Amino acid sequence: MGEFTSTNVSQDNSYECRNNISHHHGIKHNLSSVDVVTCIIISIGLCLILVAIFALCSLVRKDHVAPIYVINLLISDLIQLCCLIIWVAGWEESITFEVGSFLYDVGLMASVGFMVCVALERYLVIARPLWYSFKRTIKTPVLVCVVVWVLPIVFISSRFWICFEEYSIIYSTYLLLPLPLFIFLLGGTIRALSASRVPSDEKRRIVGILVLVLLIYTLLFLPLIIYFLAKGEDYTLSNLASVFVQLSPLANLFLYVFMRKGTIDKLLASVCCCRMDSNDSPTV
Repeated sequence: MGEFTSTNVSQDNSYECRNNISHHHGIKHNLSSVDVVTCIIISIGLCLILVAIFALCSLVRKDHVAPIYVINLLISDLIQLCCLIIWVAGWEESITFEVGSFLYDVGLMASVGFMVCVALERYLVIARPLWYSFKRTIKTPVLVCVVVWVLPIVFISSRFWICFEEYSIIYSTYLLLPLPLFIFLLGGTIRALSASRVPSDEKRRIVGILVLVLLIYTLLFLPLIIYFLAKGEDYTLSNLASVFVQLSPLANLFLYVFMRKGTIDKLLASVCCCRMDSNDSPTV
């Protein structure tokens, strides 16, 4: 980010983009506008994510497999927010910053990985219902989650023995690969809707989740990926892309909302009621 991601790729210029920040004994005296936004995101995100994780864990105890990926996604977001606290504190000269830098990138890359898992799991419910029912056990998603956590650790560890250019390519490619997969899963799900025997409300929830995942990735992650691939050096664009990615933990909370049954129907009902009220209003 402007804090970790966009600067972790090149530690040498990690804090040059913060022109208006003064330091004393490793602690910041002033907060930039980006810092203020980061503090707001942290304060809101930490509380809401903890509540959402607790609520989703109750669903898993009821033998619902689907929330497992969302829980891990929120845990990766929680790691990012905790690491952002280290950045805001201004401990960039300490080993704490190095550890936080590493963990932040792990959380970010794991977040993208679990977004893929959520989208793939929802796609299988519609397009491969028999296979999904057969594999619907706790053991399979737990194994997948372990793999999703291990892969970012392996990739990010490579930055210690390869050059910056090679690492930036690996980092950008890892984050970019899910884009065609998200598009394919959404398109495949829409095509399979007519032949699926899944209840209508479940179909709407599944499509809503897939659309939401694609929007989060496209609007919040893609700007940073493009900035990396373009090898940009504009600190304003770097900070802007950083803020977008920082918003992803808050955006991912909407996945919890979509996991709740009846949410989509209530939203649609509210929209329809508003439209009906506006149409029935008397004209002057």
